[in-house]
Amino acid sequence: MKNASARLAMAERRAPGDPMHRVVEDLLARLEPIESYWAFPGRITFERLKSMFDEGEFTSLAHTVARTTRALMSDSYRSRHVHVLPTEDEEDDEDRSDTADERARARPYFEVMIVDDLSPHQEYTLKRSLRDKRRAEDSFVYESVVVGSFEDALIGVLFNYNIQAVVIRYGFPYTSRHGLPMLTRYLNRLGDESFEDLPPEEYGVSLAYAIGKLRPELDIYMVTDQSVEDIAGRVCDNCRRVFYNQEDYMELHLNILRGVNSRYKTPFFTALKEYSKQPTGVFHAMPISRGKSIAKSHWIKDMGDFYGMNIFLAETSATSGGLDSLLDPHGPIKQAQEVAARAFGARHTFFATNGTSTCNKIVVQALVKPDDIVLVDRDCHKSHHYGMVLAGAQVVYLDSYPLNEFSMYGAVPLREIKHQLLNLKRAGKLDRVKMLLLTNCTFDGIVYNVERVMEECLAIKPDLVFLWDEAWFGFARFGPTYRLRTAMHNAGMLRERYQTGEYRAEYEAWKKEFDKADPDKDSTWLDRRLMPDPDKARVRVYACQSTHKTLTSLRQGSMIHIHDQDYKAKVEEAFHEAYMTHTSTSPNYQIVASLDVGRRQVELEGFELVQKQVEMAMVLREKVATHPLLSKYFRVLTPHDMIPDTYRESGIEAYYEAGKGWNDIWEAWARDEFALDATRITLLIGKTGLDGDTFKNKELMDKYGIQINKTSRNTVLFMTNIGTTRSSVAYLIEVLVKIATDLDERMDDSSPVERKLHEKQVSSLLEDLPPQPDFSRFHDAFRAKGTQKGQGGDTPEGDIRTAYFLAYDDENCEYLGLDDGSLDAEMAKGREVVSSTFIIPYPPGFPILVPGQVVSAEILKFMRALDVKEIHGFRPELGLRVFTEKALKTAAKK
Repeated sequence: MKNASARLAMAERRAPGDPMHRVVEDLLARLEPIESYWAFPGRITFERLKSMFDEGEFTSLAHTVARTTRALMSDSYRSRHVHVLPTEDEEDDEDRSDTADERARARPYFEVMIVDDLSPHQEYTLKRSLRDKRRAEDSFVYESVVVGSFEDALIGVLFNYNIQAVVIRYGFPYTSRHGLPMLTRYLNRLGDESFEDLPPEEYGVSLAYAIGKLRPELDIYMVTDQSVEDIAGRVCDNCRRVFYNQEDYMELHLNILRGVNSRYKTPFFTALKEYSKQPTGVFHAMPISRGKSIAKSHWIKDMGDFYGMNIFLAETSATSGGLDSLLDPHGPIKQAQEVAARAFGARHTFFATNGTSTCNKIVVQALVKPDDIVLVDRDCHKSHHYGMVLAGAQVVYLDSYPLNEFSMYGAVPLREIKHQLLNLKRAGKLDRVKMLLLTNCTFDGIVYNVERVMEECLAIKPDLVFLWDEAWFGFARFGPTYRLRTAMHNAGMLRERYQTGEYRAEYEAWKKEFDKADPDKDSTWLDRRLMPDPDKARVRVYACQSTHKTLTSLRQGSMIHIHDQDYKAKVEEAFHEAYMTHTSTSPNYQIVASLDVGRRQVELEGFELVQKQVEMAMVLREKVATHPLLSKYFRVLTPHDMIPDTYRESGIEAYYEAGKGWNDIWEAWARDEFALDATRITLLIGKTGLDGDTFKNKELMDKYGIQINKTSRNTVLFMTNIGTTRSSVAYLIEVLVKIATDLDERMDDSSPVERKLHEKQVSSLLEDLPPQPDFSRFHDAFRAKGTQKGQGGDTPEGDIRTAYFLAYDDENCEYLGLDDGSLDAEMAKGREVVSSTFIIPYPPGFPILVPGQVVSAEILKFMRALDVKEIHGFRPELGLRVFTEKALKTAAKK
């Protein structure tokens, strides 16, 4: 619009039929509905832009549009009132900020959406009334945006990330006056729910419910001419006040500020800042406290210069002076964890300062006793496998579907999970099954249908505990689409659903149909969607998140979120013991404070940041697909590539398709068994002739300083996050173009022999790939009696703990070479070679062998094809560490 209006203004006169005249007219028509959902520039200012155009004031139009664009690009409208329609005296005075109103703008800014069907004059009066209530002591400043219908309100909260509060008044219609198909796609976020048939007097309460579902962090205020007592008993949890015929704008103003302030508060970060200002004498541990050991030094003052003094003034091992103990919180840390639970939809939240690896082990130790059976995603992070060792669990490993052509795994199909549960039920072991442990989302971005997994598993095992490793998914709570597949959201939703009469009726109807089939047949359970008995099902859900990986926190800052109906009765004491076991008595307070601040950020701007994170990923997809040189050597893998058709009920194959544009991903995320996280961009690089590890280190890192984590044989993984900027995406595109250009020039200059070598390398990366091996099995020495080979048992659980500690004695182990033929020779003789250690390529960090697992030919082939340099537990100079045959015989007799 800025460029078009400037070109329109270049000529003194433009006829209505002029092409540029039509361009500006079309842009104004497109922008009008979009701008109506924002306070700046706002509907009134936009009407003035249209008037300028209609009256031929093209120079004024171009100047005003440019002025508005500058304010939007720089975010200056947040910090001061921008005069987009300046008078002659103040035409270029954009830096004026000397009034009380301008000084207030230096505070955090947000917008309030008011839902009411008002005339332009009424809208102006309402906005003016609220603006007049500003006071010097207000902590924040806001502007209001008025929308006139139920649909507009829903579109507005999903479209305008500045909105922090919604005031729902009375007398508004249901349908939006804009009626744009593009904008109504936002309404799909409500799923199958429809409100069109409601009587108008129910619009207010229903709108509050719908907004709470879409953006639960928002504060809602209702103004009604109905019985406030009746309305107050039916509103959603995030409705803070109900007013009757509200005319006292000061009361509304104060409530709006109070609501935002409750999310802005950071109990522990504030306490730590106050502590840093206090004069103290340190006569205990930590010479670095208050920066004394640095300030006194002649040799390390550069450390103080680099970090600044605040970090040392706030460094202490004390739990007094306004601070708190992480191990036994009663003050600001306890409060910080409580507001974090609110933000992430949990019943309880605990902070951790040494990463999600520790969080995983805490949860496993708290819930699992020796000989409990745990179903574990074989591809989960190594910390879970070590947790199984510590807990003494009997482990059933679940195989993910393989993506052989990309040398990676997908996720565990629900059918496989149900199959294993039914096997254990048939063997009379279902009572020993304690937990299902899955990674959501996986390193490569495969996301489970969490609701469906939990529902169907609870239909077989009503008290099953779920541990969802959401190390890379902490941001998901703050995007309406992503939230649908998070552990805490679904725990709350299922618990609420099972208490309703509607679900009970639905279950009874389903049960009648189910009973007509043969319950003894696996197909009866496997080929249909199952429903749990509401009288038996217990919602017991845990999620561990690496806050530092996807949100704002110092490294190793993580959280454990809990929604467990039986937590108080069965878990609380054991959980605190496990927490004490794994948590340092000297936790880093800076990490705790950063978790507190990171929570504040996502409650107030997480919606905006996640939107932009996804947008940056989509831009990168589009550029790779449409740039002729990039598309020659690179391809972004799509849902079709990474999720087999049988798990994509929606049929959506790609988020972006050249020539077709963008697809709406909502249906896929609502229905499909697996969805693909759009913020993960897996780039297929096989046509470059470089394997993933070489491309990562030699090209991206060494030449251009671009850091990535995960690679496979023929892919590299880029991840956008809430800190990703358009400039960083542009730089990545620039680098990929340079790499592609170098390849083009090299191929152009190469000889026929060199071309053949390149083609051979490309073929090895794209065609000659070893299949991804499944988990083989545990050796009989580490399986329970009755499940061993030849004894008729068919449940695969194994005792990983016994195998792990058996390897502590070197006499029980030997090395067999992977390259000298000794390993192959032993297997050729019929020997069952059994790993004594975890073998873990990093990244991605999950084991391809665990202690007690039989080595298969497929696993060996896969190991030999690995291109990562870091393989934990494997010493190439010695070979594979395995149990001696004597050790296995001795272990089998016990």
